[in-house]
Amino acid sequence: MASSLGWRSFALFHMNHCGVFLKAVKSNGLSLFPWGHSPWRGTGSFLDPEMKAFLEENTEVTSSGSLTPEIQLRLLTPRCKFWWQKADLWPYSEPYWAIYWPGGQALSRYLLDNPDVVKGKSVLDLGSGCGATAIAAKMSGASRILANDIDPIAGMAIILNCELNQLNPFPILTKNILDLEQEKWDLVVLGDMFYDEDLADSLHQWLKNCFWIHRTRVLIGDPGRPQFSGHSIQHQLHKVVEYSLPEPTRRENNGLTTSTVWDFQP
Repeated sequence: MASSLGWRSFALFHMNHCGVFLKAVKSNGLSLFPWGHSPWRGTGSFLDPEMKAFLEENTEVTSSGSLTPEIQLRLLTPRCKFWWQKADLWPYSEPYWAIYWPGGQALSRYLLDNPDVVKGKSVLDLGSGCGATAIAAKMSGASRILANDIDPIAGMAIILNCELNQLNPFPILTKNILDLEQEKWDLVVLGDMFYDEDLADSLHQWLKNCFWIHRTRVLIGDPGRPQFSGHSIQHQLHKVVEYSLPEPTRRENNGLTTSTVWDFQP
């Protein structure tokens, strides 16, 4: 499958239909974060120049076709060669961060339109990907932000995307936060993370612990994938807002038409 499809088609197929591929980090020999995986260290001066050049050459800066035209991002677009090339030619871990997924778009739009949700608060962006929702939280006045994605190359992309939006990069954690001792956050946001049954179950338990132990508010963004719509978490959700997706996002996501922000209330 991977050898016959362009990476974008491959990723969309598995995220929106199969839901059996977890994000994975593959060793690439580059040290993006020389201090290891500490979540509380600054990032801006530690960009690996070789990887930075690769990302800048193989992504496009865009702010069109999404719910948040005020946020610029480096993404894979039809003008990038890896959009069309066979998926297994991409030399690093699967670049899920290079797509602005619909759930993340809905969360980012909601935070930009409702800055009081994050103003002066601590925010964890779980499965941050391109970092758009963390960026939206920063734009809306969050006092402390951690972007978490297990792919260190996503961490590099998040730094570049912060710079595109004239923001100082916030801390980034590239370990699986579900395996670590829970910190206290005012708000946890996660978009498009319920694409695999086992991952969904782990997330559900972790989010319940956040809510009951720390009284953390949890907002989830999802366009209605079956792995999310059919999960038992549905009984503990309150719909906050539903957005109609822009036409380019619909085309790129197999006809998904809306994306919803949910408030998790176990």
